[in-house]
Formats: sequence, C-alpha cells, structure tokens
Amino acid sequence: MTAYAVAHMRQVTMGPQIVEYLHRIDATLEPFGGRFLVHGGDVEAVENEWPGHLIIIEFPDRRRMRGWYGSPAYQAILSLRTDNSDSVVIMVDGVEHPHKATDVLR
Repeated sequence: MTAYAVAHMRQVTMGPQIVEYLHRIDATLEPFGGRFLVHGGDVEAVENEWPGHLIIIEFPDRRRMRGWYGSPAYQAILSLRTDNSDSVVIMVDGVEHPHKATDVLR
C-alpha cells in the first residue's frame, strides 16, 4: 500500500544548511522509490490558519518509507533540516482504491 511522509514545515531558517539539504535529499529518495507530490508552494487555508509549508513524499509502501528515513544517506543530512526548522513529520498509509468515507467504519 502506498505510504506518505508528510511534513508541516512551520518555520524554516533558509541558509547554507537548508540549501545543502535540498541539494542532497533527492539522491536519498531514489533507492526507495520516493518522490515529491507536494513541496512547498502556496497553501490556501480555507478553514483556520496554516503557518508554513507542506511537503508530501510518496513511497511504494511503508517498509520502503521507513527504510529511506532510517538510511545512512538520509540520516547523514537529517540534522541539516531539523537544526534549521520547526516542523512536524508524520508517516501515513494511503488507502486502497476504490475507497469510500464509510470504509473507516469497518
């Protein structure tokens, strides 16, 4: 089942470390089939407020997503982001298709 790494980047201090992180992250995703679906951009908050940016990275499954996050390549750059941002990162599974809202009641 497809899985997603989702980050709410509430505040980022743009500087050399974040720039280095951005230059290096793509290579860490490739071996695990990860790809950006959303990477910043304008957020239109239609209910309440949304401070910051949203990042969504898709993986073929949770196993590969966890493999990416725990990989030596990603761990080597992780502090470049965490030391320079205020963020929340979660991992979540997608849904099987077709999916209806009432499927969560089962």
